[in-house]
Amino acid sequence: MLLSYKYRAYPGATTETRLNSALDTCRWLYNTLLEECTTTREHGITPTMRGTQARIVTLKDENPFLKGVYSKVLQMVNYTLWSNIAALSQTKKRGWKIGKLRFKSAFRYRTLNYNQSGFKIDREHGTITFSKIGAIPFTMHRPYAGTVKGVLITRRGDRWYVIVQAEQEVSEPKREGRSVGIDLGLTSFAADSDGAMIENPRFYEYSLKKIKKIQQSIARKKRFSKNWTKAKSKLEKVYDRITNQKGDFLHKLSRRYVDTYATICVEDLDIKGLKEKGNSPGLHRSIHDASWGRFYSYLACKAESAGTNLVKVDPRNTSQICSNCGSIVKKTLSERVHECPYCGFVADRDHNAAVNIHRVGMEQPFEPVETIPLHHISVMQVLSMKQEAPPFRAG
Repeated sequence: MLLSYKYRAYPGATTETRLNSALDTCRWLYNTLLEECTTTREHGITPTMRGTQARIVTLKDENPFLKGVYSKVLQMVNYTLWSNIAALSQTKKRGWKIGKLRFKSAFRYRTLNYNQSGFKIDREHGTITFSKIGAIPFTMHRPYAGTVKGVLITRRGDRWYVIVQAEQEVSEPKREGRSVGIDLGLTSFAADSDGAMIENPRFYEYSLKKIKKIQQSIARKKRFSKNWTKAKSKLEKVYDRITNQKGDFLHKLSRRYVDTYATICVEDLDIKGLKEKGNSPGLHRSIHDASWGRFYSYLACKAESAGTNLVKVDPRNTSQICSNCGSIVKKTLSERVHECPYCGFVADRDHNAAVNIHRVGMEQPFEPVETIPLHHISVMQVLSMKQEAPPFRAG
């Protein structure tokens, strides 16, 4: 299993200049390769990953500034480009209308990928030395474990982070014990078959007013002026705070479930499809803000390392089936209460779905469901759990 450990880095002025220069060079290479791929296709020739990889060699001869960046980092630029092309192709095959890959602006290219080589970690002195960059101090608030396969260094606003990717062997036996079904939603972030209802934190929604105000301020300023740059930095900090809030909430909630249950049943949702099929921009934004995909990713990562069984079930009709008798009870999205006209069972819509997910995941027959009082858990109750600084799987 590949885990990523994120640490705050503190490059000096000279090192930071080299980092920014390397980012600009990699961005130029990405855009150049993308432009050449587009031109090649227009002439009826299909570009290949191997062809663009060979093109880097000739570009280095034509543009000496490329030699200022470690060769493996340049190779990973090509790998990133073709990963994006493949993802775009898969989206098109699923029938979605797509455009073309966009060129990377300076604000959208922020990461250097040192894969397998070009770095040296000094744990004793807390530094990482990167080829053609230099030594960068970092805060190892939690030691990493396993064999290091690569290191990324990324910029977020005016802050720098290093991400150590380490491979670990998973030898944990599968646990035995309690099981639970979890239904994700927007009214409540999650409802489980044991009656817990987790409040939706809506971090982005609560910061939306501040974001709009800063965006208006940016729009009034001259592009790339000092005041424009300061305003952009403020906006990035707001988004960075939202990302950190989400990460903290999702890490702690996923840890809570993995530590409590030996088997966790969830829906196998096509989250991207749900976003694209959303009729209203507000629904798309709400699904994006909820970060169901990140929650599933954290849950899967923690479950694998803890020996917890994570079962994914078909999401079809989990909200429409009566968990008490198995009858189909059609409901619109706005109907939040399940009322079965056949057996008289009444329950919260999300709790009813969670019971169905648990039943299908554990392959249990329909049995009378005991009516239990729902236990509402606030965001603060989740966030007040013991502070952890967990590793996270790189996306």
